Parts: sequence; structure tokens; C-alpha cells
Amino acid sequence: MKASASILNKIMKHSKHHDKARSEGPRLEPVRFEFTHPTATTVCLAGTFNDWNAETKPMHPIGGGRWLKETVLPPGNYEYCLVVDGQWITDPLANETVPNPFGGRNSILEVADSLETAHLADAEKLPLKNANKQKTPKI
Repeated sequence: MKASASILNKIMKHSKHHDKARSEGPRLEPVRFEFTHPTATTVCLAGTFNDWNAETKPMHPIGGGRWLKETVLPPGNYEYCLVVDGQWITDPLANETVPNPFGGRNSILEVADSLETAHLADAEKLPLKNANKQKTPKI
């Protein structure tokens, strides 16, 4: 029995390290999709983030024709469409679209790494230094 407990203890220790390694995978960033359509009965998301499978990312009605989906994605660029009552359309809130192979357009989603975003936000707050500014001597 002592040998079994020792083996079990080693397995449990190994699992702890394995779990730790798993948490060091790609960082997931929160993403929020919003859409408004007064008569829609179903709205789903399909894109490169879910192999264009509209059934895996349904949006949820929140009243007044508004739809919402919150999810997490690794940083990167994604193409996607909204599937509204079976019709594939671009997201009217997307800043960019690209042509797709079916003669339509796909919306573009850029998910930034929050650390990168935080560094950029901090950098924007820093005062600019003017290298040409002459120092006046103190008297």
C-alpha cells in the first residue's frame, strides 16, 4: 500500500505542474458583441473564432430589439458575420470589413492583448519631451 500512495502522490504532484503549465497558455481577452434589430428572432455569431459555426455563439436578447454576446478570445484578428434569422450579414458596428469568397463581406474584429493596450494607454498619458527646448540657466 505504501508504494501505491507514493505513486499516487507523484501523480498528484505531476498534475499540479501540468495545471500550472496549462494556465500559461494564450491569454484570453473579454470581447462584447452588441447588435440591434427590431424584428430578429435569432442572432448568432459565425467566424474564424468558431470555424464559421453559427450554432456555437448565439447572441442573447436583452430587450428592445437589442442582442448581446460576451465571450473571450485570444489576441488576434478575426473575420466574422452575424447570422440574423438565417441571413448572413456584416456587423454594422464593425470598423472594418473585407470581401469574402461568396461575394459578400466579412466584418473584422481585432482583439488586442490587454497588457499591450495597458502599455499604450500609459504611454499616451506621458508628457512629451521636447528635445529642442533650451534650458534657461538658473541665476
